[in-house]
Parts: sequence; structure tokens; C-alpha cells
Amino acid sequence: MADTDRPYDVVVWGATGFAGRLVSEYLTQQYTPDGVSLALGGRSEARLDALESELSAKAEGWDGIPTVLGDATEPETLREMARRTHVVCTTVGPYTTYGTPLVEACIAAGTEYCDLTGEINWVRETVDRFHDAAVGADTRIVHSCGFDAVPADIGTLLVQSFAAEAFDSHCELVRIYLEEASGGVSGGTLASFGELFDAASEDPVSRRTLENPYSLAPPGERDGVDPGAQRWPQKDRLRSAWTAPSPMAPVNERVVRRSNALLGYPWGREFRCTERIPTGSGVGGAAGAGAIAGGIGLFRAAMAVDPIRAGVRRFVFPDPGEGPTRAQIEDGFFTVRVLGRGTGADGPFTVEAEFGADLDPGYGATARMLAESAMSLRQDDAESPVTGGVVTPASGVGSPLAQRLRDVGFTVTVGERAEHPDV
Repeated sequence: MADTDRPYDVVVWGATGFAGRLVSEYLTQQYTPDGVSLALGGRSEARLDALESELSAKAEGWDGIPTVLGDATEPETLREMARRTHVVCTTVGPYTTYGTPLVEACIAAGTEYCDLTGEINWVRETVDRFHDAAVGADTRIVHSCGFDAVPADIGTLLVQSFAAEAFDSHCELVRIYLEEASGGVSGGTLASFGELFDAASEDPVSRRTLENPYSLAPPGERDGVDPGAQRWPQKDRLRSAWTAPSPMAPVNERVVRRSNALLGYPWGREFRCTERIPTGSGVGGAAGAGAIAGGIGLFRAAMAVDPIRAGVRRFVFPDPGEGPTRAQIEDGFFTVRVLGRGTGADGPFTVEAEFGADLDPGYGATARMLAESAMSLRQDDAESPVTGGVVTPASGVGSPLAQRLRDVGFTVTVGERAEHPDV
């Protein structure tokens, strides 16, 4: 389809939702209409018009932002929307419920796609059902372009790229540390989290997907040396500190392993990847790790029981569309550190990447990560490692995303770490 047949560079799908509004605000504040042709998409004309008026009043030059109507239950409206844009940037979840028709529409139209999903069972479904079709359409379906899983995935890519350039080797082991984070959680995110437990309870395929550390690898390659996400406190020899399980590990580790596969295993088939929360050394570190591990384990056990899960979702979780306050978003922060361990011609080496921002990770930072992923899909085609398929941030967008995030205030660094402890 010719460029003249697509009037929009990016459609923010779900623009009036909590996350969609943040993405739309960011794009209109960061870019000008000359830099990106933007449209706001959703199912309520009144809410879209109200958002358009609000954004036009706040952002200079953005008068009369186009709106696009559609409904996830009416696939033809999604196909029509996809045919009119180069990139669909979607925040509409739970993706297990609402995502599949949009993925199908984008592949049929040859339209690039990015989302925020952490619903591994659904990602596995799209891999199995749509990867080959997306490759054939030369179209990238890029999942998990927010806090799940950009810092871990792009951080690992930076570590491995540095190792290849500096040491002519790769890191056999990568560990991802969620060092600090502060922010709120929206109802939409928790609704997606609930969908994971529903699927595990009702569907054996989804349950196996959540149990297999390699469930996002290509068919026939879904096994390997990694045992899966950490569940108990462990002493980490790479940092000489105690660590606790990370609640994001089940998503991020699988995404990183899929990146390795899609890139052609440049990090080796014996590559190992784990994500952890460091809690310090000594008795205090051990106690902190135990408290986090116990809390995560108790929550998982409770959510695995159908009546308890239903009660939590009804009475504890906020409603979809609700989220943290503006102050919580602006006062939040996070730091993710990625250490890679390898062996070059001169012996062992350790590479360190840091990825962080002075924004709430789940919403303020995530909105920017998703928006810049969409912009990179539109503007950085020549630098994409993989040009088609159900892909990951590292394989479908790659290092241009790291530079884009640096340019808008993120900390994104990589270099050699001086000490080389035994692993």
C-alpha cells in the first residue's frame, strides 16, 4: 500500500484509557505535527473528541487531531483502521480478550504493531498462530514494549553488543536486577494480571506456557539450560548479595530468550538469563529476600484459588481505566541493572548496563517506552534487526530504541565492569 493511502504515521489505539491517554499526551508534547502524523483511536466518539480538545489546548500546534473509531468486537473496523496507518500503538488490554483481532488486522494490512502486554500465554498464542504470516507480510508485531520488557530486553542487547565489540565474544550469562522502583499500578494492568491466573486455572496449554522457561522460543526449540524464574532467596555470587524473586521475571526472561532465538542465537544456545531483586548482604539481606519471596509466593497461592482470585479482582483491584495520580507518576523512579558474564581471548569479563528513569515505571516511563517504540517502528526501519514476525523489542526495534530513550531523559548506559567475580 502506497504511503499516500495511509494518512497516519501512528494511531494510538485505546487513546482514552489510562495508559493510552499518557501515550497520547507524551507524543503531542514531544513531537510536532510535522514530525508525526498522529490519530487517536477508540470506540467512543465523545470520549475521543474530549481527549482531542484537551490535547489541542495543552500542546502547541496540535489543533484538530484526527480520531478513528473502532471496536475490538467488530474486526472490520479494526481492519479499516489498520489500513489507514503505518503503526498501531495499542494499550487496550487485557490483550487475551481484546488483542487478537487487532494483531490479525495489522498483519492483513501490513501495518506495524506495538503493545504493552505481559500476558505470556497470549504472546505464545500469537507466536504460534501469526509469526509466519507476519514474516510473510514483512510486518513486525512487537509485544511487551513497556516496563515489561524494554529495560530487560534492550539492556541485555546492549550488554551483548558491547561484549561483541569490546571482547569479540558474547556473554554466556546475563543477570537482570530490579534495583529500585517506585510508582502506582492501574486497573488495566491488574486486569491483565488476573487474566494470566484465569488462563492457568482453566487451560492446560496456558498452564504449560507459564511453566516452561522457553515457551516463547520458536516451535521445536522450547527447551534449554535455564531452569526458570527464581522462587526462593538466593545468594548471588555475581554481586555477593542476597536476591529475591522478581515478579517480572516470568515475562522478561522469556522475552530475552525469544530475542536470542529470533536474532539467530548470537548469544549461544547455552545462554542463561535470570532476573532478580537484590536485597543486600548479611542477615538483613537474607531477611529482605525471604520477605519478598514469601509475599510473592503467598500472593500466587491465593490467586491460584478461583474464589479468592474472584474476590481480589472484584473488591481489591481498581477498575480498568483507573491508575496512579499525576504526582505518583512524576515522583516515581526505577533502576534496572544488567550484568553479563563472558570469556574472551584474554579471559573472563563482565559487562554492565544501567537502565532507569525518574518516572513511575509502570505508567510514566512505560508511556514513553511504548511511544518511542512506535516512533522507531515508523522512522528507524533501516536499523531494525528483524523486519517481520511476532518479535520482541530487542529483535524488532533494537538499539535505536535505546538512543531514543536516552534522548528523552532515560539513563541508558553500558560498559565494562571492573571486577570479575567467580560465577
